[in-house]
Amino acid sequence: MTSFNDEYSLLAPGPVNLHPEVRKALALPMIHHRTPEFDKILKRVFSGIKSVFQTTQDVYLLTCTGSGGMETLLVNTLSPGDKVLAIVSGKFGERWAEMAKTYGAEVTIMEVPWGAAAKPEAVEAHLKNHPQTRAVLCQACETSTAVAHPIKEIAEVVAKYSDTLFLVDAITALGAYPLPMDAWKIDGLVAGSQKAFMLPTGMAFVSFSEKAAKYIDGAKFPRFYFDIRKERKANTAGETFFSSNVAVLRALDVVLNLINKQGLEGLFHDIHRRAEFTRIFAQRLGFTLYTKSPSDSVTALTVPAHLDGQKIRLQLEEAHNITIMGGQDQAKGKIIRIGHMGYIQDKELIRLIDCLGKTLNHFDHGFLSLEQISTVVHEAKEWLEQNP
Repeated sequence: MTSFNDEYSLLAPGPVNLHPEVRKALALPMIHHRTPEFDKILKRVFSGIKSVFQTTQDVYLLTCTGSGGMETLLVNTLSPGDKVLAIVSGKFGERWAEMAKTYGAEVTIMEVPWGAAAKPEAVEAHLKNHPQTRAVLCQACETSTAVAHPIKEIAEVVAKYSDTLFLVDAITALGAYPLPMDAWKIDGLVAGSQKAFMLPTGMAFVSFSEKAAKYIDGAKFPRFYFDIRKERKANTAGETFFSSNVAVLRALDVVLNLINKQGLEGLFHDIHRRAEFTRIFAQRLGFTLYTKSPSDSVTALTVPAHLDGQKIRLQLEEAHNITIMGGQDQAKGKIIRIGHMGYIQDKELIRLIDCLGKTLNHFDHGFLSLEQISTVVHEAKEWLEQNP
């Protein structure tokens, strides 16, 4: 049974370790969401979150998981029969394509092999042959494979088509590495609270470009809870339409202040540093990278062929109090996934490498000796000192 104490590390791709200031905010007494005190918090959040999206457009705060945010982008811009190109490279691409089909879109799936990134030229070829395509759906980071797709380049392709929207699931990306919504001409962007925003699961944040906003009033997919027109009207009055998630929004206010003090570039640097560290020293233990287009938010590692990734993950949690994730579907047992977002200290990175090594040794003494593990850990400590 996992013991949740100061030595517990949640190094999954979401949810993530909470910042101590976030924990304090979540422990505060509850207040009502229709009070002057909360109105001030909400006003700061409405303004501050735009800087993370890097947009001048409104960002909507929805009480739901990230999947609800993905659905919000669809139902507020599309209508039954609209042609949609869904880039599918893993579990979450599959989910978004299924959502669009469920509502009645005519979905064409662009299959991308697991572990590979989408090719902008393939998207361009499709749009040339199907210029009536109303939306292109893509994950910025496909969480199930830890692949970072070339969002900037795909956005440049889609932007050439005045009636085609580029909708991006950035749940495991926004706040972890650059995804400037306005500069890259992304038409719909969704983020999740439990990732780089280092909050509990339970909120999605979405924004629409001016190009996408033109379709909101006329979209014909059925919508009620996710009808952004209701939120837009309520937000103009300084409120959310439905009951606000007071605890998470109060903690978000804290996070946005922390990000503002550090700067987005500083946040990106910290997450990139953790990703680089993990990739370098996990490979020295005997893992290999699952993708040639790795995301900074999460790393997928292929386990040695004779070992089982699911067993490695379970041993790491039960013996060492560290939670990571395994693979799904075709990658189950073949990979492990380690997240780099949230409040992660250097001592946790060192312990991760040490315990990963000991876990490999547990399953195969001949594969990696304790002496070899000690050497890798020593090199890892030196690397962190030399790469602040």
